[in-house]
Amino acid sequence: MKKFLKNLFLYFSAFVPMYALIFVKLLVEIANKNLTFNVLNTLNLITLVILILLGVFGLVWNVKISKEKTIKVEILDIKNITENHFLGYFSLFVFFAIPLDMSRVSAYCVYVLVLVMIGIVYMTNSLHYINPLLNILGYSFYDVKYKEIKSGKNGEIKLFCRQKLHPNKVFCIKIKNNHFCFVDKNAKNNSFGKEEW
Repeated sequence: MKKFLKNLFLYFSAFVPMYALIFVKLLVEIANKNLTFNVLNTLNLITLVILILLGVFGLVWNVKISKEKTIKVEILDIKNITENHFLGYFSLFVFFAIPLDMSRVSAYCVYVLVLVMIGIVYMTNSLHYINPLLNILGYSFYDVKYKEIKSGKNGEIKLFCRQKLHPNKVFCIKIKNNHFCFVDKNAKNNSFGKEEW
């Protein structure tokens, strides 16, 4: 159950930029008196605030206070693939958020159903690495081939990191799963120079 909740909140975090866009849109429409504070608009605003808070909590839970295992690895090959996922996903936010008329019950229902369907695909296929909020916060997304120092085993992971990573260096990696890993900046012996950290 705990793992399911962590993944669900992580899914919410991926959509925080979209929730924020829709929230701002509703506030601007209400401020310009194009919308009123009726039951549906109030429900929309409350839902968006809850989703934003759950998303931020989910990201903090998975990144900062998570007790996932840390392994020491030597990076064999690394490829920055941030642009492969960020622009497509962020354009979905803009496409979905801007023209949506959230003052109509039908649009609200479609909005909820689309989020549920995307959530099922996101969680079933472990698409945790598709998270524009992390990219907005300065993280880059890497496809990494590594060798574990302790066991000598080779592996591949998808890794978020704010710093520039280099091959043939040793890093401590926090592994949630192969699709959602971070350099453990609290671990000793990470190979960051002062100009990179």
